[in-house]
Amino acid sequence: MINEILLFSRYKGRKKAGIGYFCSIRKTNLISMILTVLGCGDAFASGGQLNTCFHLQHNHVQVLLDCGATSLVGMRREGVLSTEIDYIILTHFHGDHFGGVPFILLDALVNKRTKPLTIISPPGGKQRIAQLTECLYPGIFQQIASTFFIIYKEFGGDIVTEHFTLIATPVIHSPDSLPHAVRLQWDNKVVSFSGDTEWTDALLPVSDKADLFICECNYFDKEGPAHISYHQLVPQLPRLNAHKIVLTHLGESMLAQKSSLQLLCLAEGMKLEIN
Repeated sequence: MINEILLFSRYKGRKKAGIGYFCSIRKTNLISMILTVLGCGDAFASGGQLNTCFHLQHNHVQVLLDCGATSLVGMRREGVLSTEIDYIILTHFHGDHFGGVPFILLDALVNKRTKPLTIISPPGGKQRIAQLTECLYPGIFQQIASTFFIIYKEFGGDIVTEHFTLIATPVIHSPDSLPHAVRLQWDNKVVSFSGDTEWTDALLPVSDKADLFICECNYFDKEGPAHISYHQLVPQLPRLNAHKIVLTHLGESMLAQKSSLQLLCLAEGMKLEIN
């Protein structure tokens, strides 16, 4: 079951232009999983939104699901510490989905992180992160690697960690970015995320009986490429049997229609309880 427990802490008591907000408060418990939206915008910051980054917390373990270039900004706003993140999961190698990793690693270094960090990504994650970090902050990657241990895991089959099982499925986006949707099973809870993709039937098993399916929907009525439109998604809804479907990665055309949509659209500061 999904409960909206505290929405838009950044904007408490006011509205942001063009985007409607609502709020529902309820007490949480330790066995719940909490998803906090640190960013849910597209690469062009449509509507002034930050790049994609979702924070999951369950049983004191913390996961970042995607890590766009503005992720550290979202973390600061919501009080999420880089030193406490246990896992980073990357769906593909576009800057609005993995460009924030160097900043988080640098922040963790400055704040004297000591515990290991696991980064799970499409193949080549270590090399791409090292190259990007070296480009942004020459010489710092080796210092980071010598200060705290980073474990790199690559998509392929079921990835079983100490805390959850992750299944990654290829989807249809810019091929060079190695795009994937992901399905995360944690205890008896399932969270699925489409990543960036056109509509594909591969999303059906990804979202099957998920407690929460986060689905990208960049366009309102435009036909691709690389992203799903709302007009494409609505006819597929009867085929999607996730318990709760929410939309992310909204472009300008979707934001303009937001008040008329039948599905919940994510926004920065939103928190969802999965129990």
